[in-house]
Amino acid sequence: MNAKEAAELLAHCSGFDNRQPSVAAAVAWASALHDIPLDADTKAAVAAYYTTPPKDPDAKLWILPHHVRTLRTKIRNGRLENFQYEPIPGETTAEYLVRLRGQVQAIASGRVAPPTGRLVLEGAPSRKFMAELEARGWEGNRIVGDTAEEALADTIRRSGPLGIPCPACGAAIGRPCKTPGATDKQPLGKPRQKPHSARLRAANGQPNQTRDERAAQEQRIREMSARHLARHDDDIPDAEIITEETA
Repeated sequence: MNAKEAAELLAHCSGFDNRQPSVAAAVAWASALHDIPLDADTKAAVAAYYTTPPKDPDAKLWILPHHVRTLRTKIRNGRLENFQYEPIPGETTAEYLVRLRGQVQAIASGRVAPPTGRLVLEGAPSRKFMAELEARGWEGNRIVGDTAEEALADTIRRSGPLGIPCPACGAAIGRPCKTPGATDKQPLGKPRQKPHSARLRAANGQPNQTRDERAAQEQRIREMSARHLARHDDDIPDAEIITEETA
């Protein structure tokens, strides 16, 4: 766009906002829109700008060069929404690039009518395919529960330990486990970096330990710790007492 074409565009804008075009404004707009031609899409971008109401009803609309550039691109991209390249058999990479660029330019400019229908997948999965899915545990489309709690749990369900409530600390689905105790900053307890072992077992489908099993496991851990400490106590050398005579 040169200065003369920019002056014509500014005159077109003045029909919407009553601006007073000048030679300096035309030169400035031509510099900002040097790679944008003055065509129907450019003028349509101006109309689109003044068709959209501002966020503030009391604000005055005043189009600028970047508005023209953005809206013109949006108009042209809209024609390419359903575009699909039409190849030819045996074409080289260079031929493909030239043809692709030409088809895009032709449709984006409006010289060629854009595709009107969306490409859709036709047909349904075969019975054999559905049988294979069901054999692998697929239960069909998930059914959301009737109650609000069931619906909420269905929307936030995830795989892994966070996909179930923690039986140890009561952390909800999607929430990390909590450490014992609470403070003013952490009224529900400080989040743990790793889930509780009971939550890990429940997520993996393993039965939770009974009270006796937990007590036995804790006793085994204490015995292992005692043996470890006793073994290292034997390795501690005796202290050497240094007297004034030996010094």
